[in-house]
Order: sequence, then structure tokens, then C-alpha cells
Amino acid sequence: MLDDATTRSGGTAKASPGAAATELAVLAPAAVPVPVPVPGGFAARCTRTLLSPWSRLSLLLVLLAAAASSVLLFEPQKLLADGWPPQVAGPAAVVLFAVAYGLITVAFVPRPLLNLAAGALFGSEWGIGAAMAGTVLGAGIAFGLGRLLGQEALRPLLRGRLLKAADGQFSRHGFRSMLAVRLFPGVPFWAANYAAAVSRMGYVPFLLATAIGSIPNVAAYVVAGARASTPTSPAFLIALACIALPALAGAVVAWRKRHHLRGR
Repeated sequence: MLDDATTRSGGTAKASPGAAATELAVLAPAAVPVPVPVPGGFAARCTRTLLSPWSRLSLLLVLLAAAASSVLLFEPQKLLADGWPPQVAGPAAVVLFAVAYGLITVAFVPRPLLNLAAGALFGSEWGIGAAMAGTVLGAGIAFGLGRLLGQEALRPLLRGRLLKAADGQFSRHGFRSMLAVRLFPGVPFWAANYAAAVSRMGYVPFLLATAIGSIPNVAAYVVAGARASTPTSPAFLIALACIALPALAGAVVAWRKRHHLRGR
């Protein structure tokens, strides 16, 4: 076409920019999609293995076993009650106690002992504050560990009737169910934490129900610890009643609930 234009005009004819672009587009090869490289190799396989649900569950079990072994060897609950450093006092001591309380409850240390120690060390008011802060902190740590490291591996194993019923209660009625568990002691603290973590309960409802539901039981134990030197005082006797009655009511509710589930 360029040759014909040159012949007819006797000179050089220039093609229009649009025609040139069209001709170049026709001559240019079709764009070939570049494949996205898929990560592979030994490092990628190791990463997938380490991040798999069962690897994370194994890590959780190792951490809990190590924590429980440390508690059995060093008995930190006795340190909190009997070996508290005398130079640590005031608000700093309350904060330190609350942090230690939260950490060692993750390792299955019975909370009643720690609540009694809080009352004996700090009295009723400060003791309740320290024990409540430690309770919420320990529950939050356990819930976070269970949710991050154990939920994905353990949820497919919830096949029994009782396990499915408990999971359904926690998943659909998280706040109400956890509030009942905390108000009526019977389920161990650590067991409730990890059961909630495996369910689909939200983090905020879990913490709110733990904080509200733990107040009566924590306060009763702390007051009993603060008034242990006067076991005939009205405060000590009322605290004992507040410990015994919810425990009895929780046992009755648990028995009736279990009987109802078996009858389905």
C-alpha cells in the first residue's frame, strides 16, 4: 500500500498513525499469560507442616504439659501465699499478683487456693480486685491459646452426643452458657476455657461472661481468706455459705442437664 501511494504521487506517502498502530497490532504476537510461580521445595513443605492444625495442637499440648510440670516442681501457688516478698507492697504488689495469678491458672493451678491467698495477702477489697484481674487474664490467655492452636484440629472430633450438645450451647448461646458455668461452679476453670475456645463463641462474650459470672465465687473465697483468722465471724460464715450453695446448685443443674441430654 505504501508502494502504491509512492508510485501514484511520485513521492513518499506517510501512513496515518491509526493505520500504523493497527498494522503493528496485527504483526505483534499475542500476549502469553505469565504463570504465577507456586511455592514449593523443602522450606515450603516444612512451613505447611508446622502451620497445620495437628502441629499447632501438638504445640499446645507441649506448652500445657510444660506448664503443668513447672507447677508441680516449683509450686508457685505456695510462693504467692507463703513466700510473698515483703518489700513488694501496695498497688504494685496487687498488679504483680494478678499477672502471676493469670499465668499459673493456665497451668491448671486450682483457683480457690489463689483466691484464698489473695484475701490473706491483700484483704477483701484489694484481694477481690487482684483475683478478678487474674481470673480474666488467665481465662483470656487460655482461650486465645485454645482458639489459635487447638480449634481447627479438635472441631472435627466433636462427634459424641454430649460433646455436640456442649459445643452447640457455647456456639449459639455463648454469653449465657459461659455465665451459667461461672456462676455455678462444677466445670473446672481450665476445662471451660478450652471448651469455649474450641466452640464458635466470640472472644468478647467469653471475657464478659467470665468477668461477671466469677465475681460471687471469687469474692466469697477472698473474703474467707481475709477472715480466716476469725472463723466464727459472720463474714467468714457468710463467705462459706456463698461457696457451698452455688456449688450445690451447680451440681444439681449439671445432673439434671446431663439426664435431660441422655433422655433425648
